[in-house]
Amino acid sequence: MPVEAANDYWVLVDYNGKQGYVSRAYVTVHENKPAPAPAPSNPATGGSLANKIINTANSFKGRVKYVFGSRDQQRLRLDCSSFTQYVFQLNGVQIPWGSKAQAKLGSYIPRNQLQPGDLVFFSVSTPGQINHVGIYIGNGQFINNLPNKGVVVGDLNSSYWTSHYITGRRI
Repeated sequence: MPVEAANDYWVLVDYNGKQGYVSRAYVTVHENKPAPAPAPSNPATGGSLANKIINTANSFKGRVKYVFGSRDQQRLRLDCSSFTQYVFQLNGVQIPWGSKAQAKLGSYIPRNQLQPGDLVFFSVSTPGQINHVGIYIGNGQFINNLPNKGVVVGDLNSSYWTSHYITGRRI
């Protein structure tokens, strides 16, 4: 049966035209590699895709409610990866749902070479496993969707985020 989206805990499936969530424990997901998305252009140039992505992400501050496993774009009830997915989608870039799936896209970027528009990945629950994603906005800052906070800017250099950082990817 087609899998619409998956994260570490739930899989959204389409069965006979009806969508529903199934525990990941009961499903084996075989992932197809998505077609590569166009890379954001140089952020130093005005009107770049990276700037548009950041502006779009910032426009959701105070408007999005974090709901784990949710992709409800109409009501702006999103988890961290559906937030990044939606922001990129609104800028013409299709990326999958799920922080682990997003971490397989594009190319690895060392932390000291991050540019605005790059995705940054963290381990916030299971140590060493990617389970959170945000969008790097420059100057050591990134924007992400957090439980009980919604869309906020975080400091990549804070002790918390430094100790939970896993990798960066350029789409």
